Amino acid sequence: MDKILSIAQEQWQHRKLIWKLAIYRTKSKYANHYLGVFWDILQPALQVLIYYVVFGLGLRGPRSDVDDIPFLIYLISGIFPWLFISSSINGMSNAISGQMDLVTKMKFPASIFLTISFVNGLFSFIITTTILMVIGFIGSYSEPGHYISVIYVLFATYALVMGIALIMSSLVIIVRDMRNVLQNIIRMLFFLTPIFWSLSEANEILQRLSSLNPFAYLIMNYRYAFVYDEAPLYGDMVDHIYFWTLTLLLIFIGSQIYYRFKDRLVDYK
Repeated sequence: MDKILSIAQEQWQHRKLIWKLAIYRTKSKYANHYLGVFWDILQPALQVLIYYVVFGLGLRGPRSDVDDIPFLIYLISGIFPWLFISSSINGMSNAISGQMDLVTKMKFPASIFLTISFVNGLFSFIITTTILMVIGFIGSYSEPGHYISVIYVLFATYALVMGIALIMSSLVIIVRDMRNVLQNIIRMLFFLTPIFWSLSEANEILQRLSSLNPFAYLIMNYRYAFVYDEAPLYGDMVDHIYFWTLTLLLIFIGSQIYYRFKDRLVDYK
């Protein structure tokens, strides 16, 4: 528990530095691009187009709605948060290994690189979420009061991904194959998460797998904020308890691994 609190304290104490470095890295990322920050809209839009053609016009055929929601809107509300989640996992898991030169020279903890990477992706997430919020408001899919629950989704995403990244940021340096393992796990979870398919239409096995998939919990809560009008949050108390128990377990394991190897990572590089 002390290690978890120590990592949380590191993020809070260096919050201003995290914000400044995240902004600097974002500016540097698009410094030589003509379209600049517009890529944060274009890239997810292209992915939505591809999946809509394949799954919306191709596999689904004439069926255009999912749970009484137009398939395109349903797809957008799944793709946007998934791109943020998957890119955050990849970015945060490789954040320390990508800055090993600084790790040996800096006077601040390496763990803040994880949060810096998360904040980098947050800028794109805000843009895509704003687009979906406008669509949801115009289409009256959800109650505007439900939009505030996206803050909960963001916090839950950070907690879960931080737990995964604390584990993987050390393992990808110690065991190089872990990068490939991580990529394949993310690819598998993409198809096990209700992004372009509905939980209500899935068979019992897929529904069971989804109930054990923390990313399905995040995606569905994001949807409930903008395109479902049943409630501001998805799931019952069992779903919430399961998600946070798993998340806290990952954070605990990750903090143990991080502190065990944080002073010896340079030896593995």
